[in-house]
Amino acid sequence: MAETVAIQALSFLGSEPARLGRFLAETGLGPETLRGAARSPEFLVNVLDFVLSDDAMAKEFAQANGLTPSAVAAARLALGDQEWERDEP
Repeated sequence: MAETVAIQALSFLGSEPARLGRFLAETGLGPETLRGAARSPEFLVNVLDFVLSDDAMAKEFAQANGLTPSAVAAARLALGDQEWERDEP
């Protein structure tokens, strides 16, 4: 569940070029390295940290995905607090 929320948040960031640009500038990543970075649990935590750093953005993301802002925060905590391995399809 937490990984899904983080991937939804990344998609949300990508839906608006200015927002994605700001995220990339803050992380130091380029568009060409984004896909590879998305496999990292630490990166997914950073995505949720970025979304949660702005109350309006967190509310917009949560509403767009049928979540509450507290559910987004819970996903962030879950990703940051566990030993985690990515499930491969």
